[in-house]
Amino acid sequence: MAVWRGDEIWLQPSGIEADPPEQGRGMDFLECVGPDTSAIVFRLLDDPADLARASAVSRSWRRFVVENQFSKIQCLRAYPEVANFMDTEVCSSGSSLSRNVGSSAAAEFDKLERDHRVYMQLSHGLLSPYNTKDCIIHCVGASSTDRYPAEAIENTLEAADRVGWNASYWSSRGHRDPALAECLMYRLQTDLCLVDEIKMRPFKAFFRDDEPIYSAERIRFQMGYPKSPPWSGTTIYGENEGQLIADSNYIWTYTSPEFPMLQENVLQYFKLPHPVLCIGGVVKIELLGGVVKDAFDGLYYICVSHVQIVGMPLSGKLAVAPRGSSVVLGYYPTPHKSRVPHRTGGLNQALLSRLAAGPLQFVDKEDK
Repeated sequence: MAVWRGDEIWLQPSGIEADPPEQGRGMDFLECVGPDTSAIVFRLLDDPADLARASAVSRSWRRFVVENQFSKIQCLRAYPEVANFMDTEVCSSGSSLSRNVGSSAAAEFDKLERDHRVYMQLSHGLLSPYNTKDCIIHCVGASSTDRYPAEAIENTLEAADRVGWNASYWSSRGHRDPALAECLMYRLQTDLCLVDEIKMRPFKAFFRDDEPIYSAERIRFQMGYPKSPPWSGTTIYGENEGQLIADSNYIWTYTSPEFPMLQENVLQYFKLPHPVLCIGGVVKIELLGGVVKDAFDGLYYICVSHVQIVGMPLSGKLAVAPRGSSVVLGYYPTPHKSRVPHRTGGLNQALLSRLAAGPLQFVDKEDK
């Protein structure tokens, strides 16, 4: 049997009274069963609180937990997308925190301590029970828009398909080939969000005699982060919209299977096979295949009246930062200024500069 002594667990044969052992008697659990068996036992812990308690037993237990990266293992086991993180950092007031250490071994353990701290924060968010909500904070852009701004992607944030006397929906441009592919892109509330399902309602043109429903044939989802530096408040609209959502600007860490879409004017639910950790807070909705040929011009359109991305935003103290082709998981122990502006449409100036020879000028259509 195991008994507590001070801040350590000591083993004692069953059937013998648990008299307080003399100084030096007994054996630490980790020493008794050995590191390999201990590691197997620790990997069975699926609650972050249990791992936190274990790491608080003694210095040797904490070192064992830290060196074996059990907090990261907990996160990976629940959400494989965690494997995309190449490193971690702990930041305060916009600066990375690190301790001065003398040897390479001390530096390595310092890094492991930092990883443990960050992944313990992440595991708490990933493994705690949660209630789902719509996680969209604003639109990024659409692959095309037929009539801007009357049929812009921002209309998909409205729950109703009409606002006042006006229809509220996004419409693609017309295509002659029904095997078309369009996409809508959204920014979520935080850099890290758990996503359970996407809800979408195709638009029914109630103002037309035949009331066509311009649904897609199939739908698919991608999640990831922009390659450029963090988001800025500078926006651009209209003709450049398709430029901003090009795949070359993003690293996609998750791609869903395709789902069939019904040609019905109802909110349709597309539940993912399992909850997904969206790293970077960007979700791309791919709309594949046109269904209805327009009676006026003979072209295929896809129209959407409402979109929800349902899940749970994780703590704003956790953030991601691109590093080349990889991404770093950051932890901000103290409050920091949000890097996500409260705005609609568009990406940042830095990203746009990557797509053009020089800085782009932002001009309102009224100024033309």
